[in-house]
Amino acid sequence: MKKIKWLLAPEEQDFQGAKSFLELIATPEIVEKLIIKFSTADVFEVKAKDVIRAADLDLLPANNFHVARDLKKVADKTPLSPILLVRGIATECVPLIIADGYHRACAVYFLNENADIKARMVEWSN
Repeated sequence: MKKIKWLLAPEEQDFQGAKSFLELIATPEIVEKLIIKFSTADVFEVKAKDVIRAADLDLLPANNFHVARDLKKVADKTPLSPILLVRGIATECVPLIIADGYHRACAVYFLNENADIKARMVEWSN
């Protein structure tokens, strides 16, 4: 199994990607609060298979351009950026949201579904 290297913190482009995605599903006010929370949230580890399952998303194919690019990064020993998650709400049937890093999560899953993914997670609450 290839060793997956991670950056210590998300890159600026990850916050922009998260903002762009979240603006499709939440108000600008809520999105701004989430982005601020992302900037200070702690990085933790979560299994690749658990991220995909909790988000209730289909696994993208390994030949997807972005997934393949992230697989190549791992092969080249280039660190991946931690993914950005918004916690789901089980009582309301709201799945985990991968605000940024879906392709990275899929790439790691292909390498080893039990591999740890570095992530930051925030809550929907105000």
